Order: sequence, then structure tokens, then C-alpha cells
Amino acid sequence: QVQLVESGGGLVQPGGSLRLSCAASKTISRLVSMAWYRQAPGKERELVAIMTGGGSTNYADSVKGRFTISGDYAKSTVDLQMNSLKPEDTAVYYCRMRWGQLGLGADWGQGTQVTVSS
Repeated sequence: QVQLVESGGGLVQPGGSLRLSCAASKTISRLVSMAWYRQAPGKERELVAIMTGGGSTNYADSVKGRFTISGDYAKSTVDLQMNSLKPEDTAVYYCRMRWGQLGLGADWGQGTQVTVSS
């Protein structure tokens, strides 16, 4: 089994920055995508940013220009740089990795809490 461990969350003031990191417990071969999701209380889990093996990235409209996803496919790690944070960014953030032709994925980890408040 593969476990994903997120870290880097915390309490930050509006306008501040955080860098989230995620690492797989085992090196994953044939990764096809790495992504970050978030879930706020009372809301569905939503895709924040995704990166494919070809280097293509995509972001939710709400975070474009503020967040940047980066990763190392060889090391099975993915980061999310978050700048100009807003209170509405408050959520638990989760990473996601998929691999192989069948698009297999690891179970969701515990996530890391990001709270944007003064």
C-alpha cells in the first residue's frame, strides 16, 4: 500500500504565504498525475491544482495567479506554493497521485489544515 503524507499547513494572516508538501511512503512508478485538493467545512472536496507527467498544469479559477504546483515524479513528491492567501482559502488540503494505465491512486491521507485569519 502507498500512503500520502501532507505537511506545511498552519495559521497565516490574509495576504501571507504557505508552502505545502506531500510525499508518498513508497516511490511510485509510472506516475501520470499529481494534484492538490481541498475541503472546507460543509463543502465538497474540490480540485485546486493538478500537474501531469507531460508538465501541463491546471488550476481552479479561484487560485489562478496565486498558487503554483510543482513536483518531482522521480521522488513521488508534490508541493503547493500558496501566495496572497485569503480567508476563503481556509480548508484541509490533500494531495493525490495516480499512476499506471488504469489510473490507480493511493487512499486519501489525513491532509493538512490551512487557516487564513487575522
